Amino acid sequence: MSEQTEQTQSGVVIVGAGMAGVQTAVALREQGWRRPITLLGAEPHQPYDRPPLSKAVLLGKAEDSAFDVDFEGLDIVLRLGVEVTGLRPAERELDTEAGPVPYDLLVLATGAEPLTLPGSEGVPGVHLLRTLDDAARLRPVLARTPATVVVGAGWIGAEFATAAREAGCAVTVVEAADRVLAGALPAEVAAPMAHWYEEAGAALLTGAKVSSVESGRVLLADGRELPAGAVVVGIGARPATRWLADSGVELGPDGAVAADEYLRTGLPGVYAVGDCASFPSARYGARLLVHHWDNALQGPRVVAANIVAGRALQVYDPVPYFWSEQFGRFVQYAGHHADADELLWRGDPAEAGWSVCWLRGGALAAVLAVGRPRDLAQGRKLIETGAPVDPAKVADPAVPLKSALV
Repeated sequence: MSEQTEQTQSGVVIVGAGMAGVQTAVALREQGWRRPITLLGAEPHQPYDRPPLSKAVLLGKAEDSAFDVDFEGLDIVLRLGVEVTGLRPAERELDTEAGPVPYDLLVLATGAEPLTLPGSEGVPGVHLLRTLDDAARLRPVLARTPATVVVGAGWIGAEFATAAREAGCAVTVVEAADRVLAGALPAEVAAPMAHWYEEAGAALLTGAKVSSVESGRVLLADGRELPAGAVVVGIGARPATRWLADSGVELGPDGAVAADEYLRTGLPGVYAVGDCASFPSARYGARLLVHHWDNALQGPRVVAANIVAGRALQVYDPVPYFWSEQFGRFVQYAGHHADADELLWRGDPAEAGWSVCWLRGGALAAVLAVGRPRDLAQGRKLIETGAPVDPAKVADPAVPLKSALV
């Protein structure tokens, strides 16, 4: 039986009921897939969006962030509280605690899991913020406004520190690297963002390594002791793919499923999408692992198209995009600045709005916009076209980016 004939006669099982999994199921129906769709979610809750967890849900401004999707109306079988523990491709079966689940076509959309701080597991008062249950546990804690220590000054650490300050907590952010956003942005670009912590009334300690966490306090490697009624760990995430060990699915050194340009794995009929998968980008000449909401929204449309179309495959090579709301600022980023050969500022980082642009080979490769949404929107389009730009115009904040074409 050919792959295309098989695809028109079989159903799809999707592992993971987060954004990527839900959007894959919805996109399949929108694109005309009439065969069965089963969506497996490890959590017992109705599928929900994660970004509000560190904002409205955490602060009690919203009870949850469930997706507005009529699964029954779309004839999508939703199985919640089903954790998948293994994959046996020869039998085309998934192992779960509820028994085996057969599949014909399979989409891996298990997302990412937060990294834990060694030695902090099981210590009272230590929290992660990844799930709805995490937010539910943290919300009453913040309401008591304890002295709070946030471990990690990345995107999630900054967002949580923002929420904790808004709740009235005294906040200390501890970062092992010598600066904020060390894994995401160059030092000169991240430097202005460090001042945002002080402006918001949060203490920022960089170059500070945690040696241990005990109930009520955090001990640093240099001997300092920080009182902590609550400790929130935000030191990054890794693809939730441990269950794929020995399955035959290729995993990269970062733990991500190594999908191809069509978001297929090396196993017949098995696709991967969202935070759990990396993909090769011809645009950037690199394999990308994008842990952001937009990737979990765009990738499923390509997976669905490739399942429905059979042989007429679509390549997935987006301009990565994400945003972060922190300390009263809206920060947006589009592109991929690794291997860029020129960095240009647009505006003064001491002001409310400014941007940074990266050029590679005379074309825009990435843009970071703080309070300048037009720069982001116009810059994203320029990145998509790959057209050459005039560096002098790019560096002039009075010139719209769309007018910087050579």
